[in-house]
Amino acid sequence: MKFSGTNVLITGASKGIGADVARILADYKLKVWINYRSNQDLAISLKEEIEDKGGNAAIIAFDVSKENEILEALKVIIDCDGKLDYLVNNAGITNDKLALRMKNDDFMSVINANLLSTFMCCREALKVMSKNRFGSVVNISSIIGERGNAGQSNYAASKGGIISMSKSFALEGASRNVRFNAITPGFVDTAMTAGLKEDIKESYLKNIPLGRFASGSEIANVVAFLLSDSASYITGEVIRVNGGLYM
Repeated sequence: MKFSGTNVLITGASKGIGADVARILADYKLKVWINYRSNQDLAISLKEEIEDKGGNAAIIAFDVSKENEILEALKVIIDCDGKLDYLVNNAGITNDKLALRMKNDDFMSVINANLLSTFMCCREALKVMSKNRFGSVVNISSIIGERGNAGQSNYAASKGGIISMSKSFALEGASRNVRFNAITPGFVDTAMTAGLKEDIKESYLKNIPLGRFASGSEIANVVAFLLSDSASYITGEVIRVNGGLYM
């Protein structure tokens, strides 16, 4: 795949899907800005791993739920690189409870960390990218944002909001040659799923037509495609990466 741009910011990139996205995009010779909030050691380790393979990486610490920190981080990137070509909004949290027991604060904590943060990053990226009349953004939503899940009304609302919001940004960014797309991963083989009890894991797997969880790199490859020139005529789309669990 070809990339006309040269750098990318990935939020929540020190581990999990975000780290795999950073590895894949670095393989395509993009400079990857690895965002983290608290675990500096993981971010540094990932940066060193990428650089050992000949890639170009930088780490940048900020809390995606805080507007002033987003603005300062983008200023650092622009001061360093002169532009921002690509953005992957991956950072997010869960705070699961049955709706009957969920307090307003439980609900809003996830909305702010997942949905509001993605809005702010998209908004500020659009401002920056518009100046160069070029850019591509991929927002990581979830299968839960499409089908819901018991105990996750807050998470479902945040991820469903990302889907519809991505389409609105796509309409606003199109005249400026800035594309916005979303992907909705299903179950992914991460540290969290690895910790599931075997019987619970089997109950999930039997409902997935492909019979397995996704690898992080399978998610990352779809992100790379949507950012790349190969997807230059794709905007406002939602790509499901769930092994057939939800069609």
